[in-house]
Amino acid sequence: MRITILGSGTGWIRLDRNSPGYLVEKDGFLLVLDLGYGVLKQILKLGYSLEDLSAIFISHFHPDHLSDLIPFFFASRYKLGYRRLQPVHVYAPKGFLTFLEKLNQALNHWVEPPKEIFRLIELPLTEGYEFSIGPFKAKTSPVKHNPESLAIRLETQGKSLVYSGDTGFCSSLIRLAEKADVLILECANSEDFKVEGHLSPTEAGVIAEESRVGKLILSHFYPHSEKKEIPDIIKKHFSGEVILAEDFMVLTL
Repeated sequence: MRITILGSGTGWIRLDRNSPGYLVEKDGFLLVLDLGYGVLKQILKLGYSLEDLSAIFISHFHPDHLSDLIPFFFASRYKLGYRRLQPVHVYAPKGFLTFLEKLNQALNHWVEPPKEIFRLIELPLTEGYEFSIGPFKAKTSPVKHNPESLAIRLETQGKSLVYSGDTGFCSSLIRLAEKADVLILECANSEDFKVEGHLSPTEAGVIAEESRVGKLILSHFYPHSEKKEIPDIIKKHFSGEVILAEDFMVLTL
């Protein structure tokens, strides 16, 4: 399993940190976790084309986590060299089809994905829901952010990755991440500036320790939350390895 950080930032526009997106590869299967604005170009910078994407998981319906679905769906409507041999499967929380219909009404149905190219799958908002995504055994659980927010766990050949999406502190995430090899956690809050539905370094450290993960990757940084002392704060609560995400960072499991 190969993990590439496509976007370690947020809705705050920056040159050095793209909006959220994470590419997970296994045996030629390309799964993208969240598709914030600019993520498609990040994928192209890696040398892939849009036709190479196998599946997409959307954690919730905030713009910085799904905005690139708009140009992706829009581009798929044109036959100017855009070709796919297999459809892209899009996995999103329950309510996605309603959300997409409203978006299409606003844009005069120019982003209605062709049925022969895309498969849209809604995921229930229940804890520990299990399904498959290509070579991965997947499990999702609700987390504390939007009503539809889901975190996801991916497992293959004895290795496991958990991605929180946006979340506040919650026990469902701890249970989902139990003994995972890698946990990618958002860290949008600093210790002295906190917004409900997001994590501070201390909270991230506690979640990582209580879930007994092997490695913690912190991401989703705002300028105010990107502090050089974060690893020292985390180490007060978590005994494992801590990594601060950067765009195009690569990890292999």
